[in-house]
Amino acid sequence: MLGERLANRMRHLAKWGRRQGISCFRLYERDVPEYPAIVDWYADVDPATGTPIDLAHAGDAVAWLFRRRKDETPDQEREHRRDSEAEILAGLDISRDRLFVKHRGRQVSDEGGRDQYERVGDAGRTKVVAEHGLRFEVNLSDYLDVGLFLDHRPMRKSVQDRAKERRVLNLFAYTGAFSVHARAGGAASTTTVDMSRTYLDWYARNLALNGFALDEDHRAIHADCLQWLEAGPGSAADRYDLVVCDPPTFSNSKRMKAESFSIDRDHPQLLAWLARFVAPGGEILFSTNSRSFEMAPGAVPAGFGCREISNRSVPEDFRNRRIHRCWRLAEGWVQRGRG
Repeated sequence: MLGERLANRMRHLAKWGRRQGISCFRLYERDVPEYPAIVDWYADVDPATGTPIDLAHAGDAVAWLFRRRKDETPDQEREHRRDSEAEILAGLDISRDRLFVKHRGRQVSDEGGRDQYERVGDAGRTKVVAEHGLRFEVNLSDYLDVGLFLDHRPMRKSVQDRAKERRVLNLFAYTGAFSVHARAGGAASTTTVDMSRTYLDWYARNLALNGFALDEDHRAIHADCLQWLEAGPGSAADRYDLVVCDPPTFSNSKRMKAESFSIDRDHPQLLAWLARFVAPGGEILFSTNSRSFEMAPGAVPAGFGCREISNRSVPEDFRNRRIHRCWRLAEGWVQRGRG
């Protein structure tokens, strides 16, 4: 059942992916109750051009396999995993070395793991994938996430479309995909902030794949985003026309100043800090994948209008329409009534 479903989805999504100019997408998301799994596809591309070699047949699959029942015995779970893997290999017609299985653990979310990005291996299976004319490096083997959150694909394209001659700030930037799209869209400047040197180095490689590099106008800052935001802008030059913020749901990193951060609890303070970095007439794109998130009364900073845009920020290849929620906050909406 799983293999047949994957084959059918591939026939549809391969055509869709060619039209969209993307080589990686979500194939399967708990479609069949007997097979609670998530499967993403990363097609092989020509690294020089980003053109898929054979989008439907040449590629790698990344799968998260989940328990069917809480009372399942270890032997039953192992048997089901073997069965699931066999179904995936048959449905996609790939060899075992092209399937990367991620095991759900305490730190991994139900949506395929977006809570922690720590290294879990060192096999170094990297490849280049294509998205809307741009190229990105993904690591299929060594992390719970591969380096590119597929659910934010429409928002990255939106940033590219809105970035021309604008100053863009990308916070909790991970591997910098939003910033790469901003550069491709003609951003006047970009500032990319993340706490991990590993991911900022990855961002630099993503820039290079697309013919860009860091310079005076396009900076990467190694910092705890919360501390950096709390310190506030140093001058008018530190205010931005477009701020992108996709923070972790929860973090208790030893490198953070605070003992812990919870987006459900702490988003009013976070939004207040963000507002200080927004230039007149600027905007914030704020996103979270917390399934329990609700915008607190009074959380929207004074002088800003706020509109949820989740209905168009989740891509059509995602069955779970609540994979994330996204808001646009714009300075001056209240005064000028712009939508």
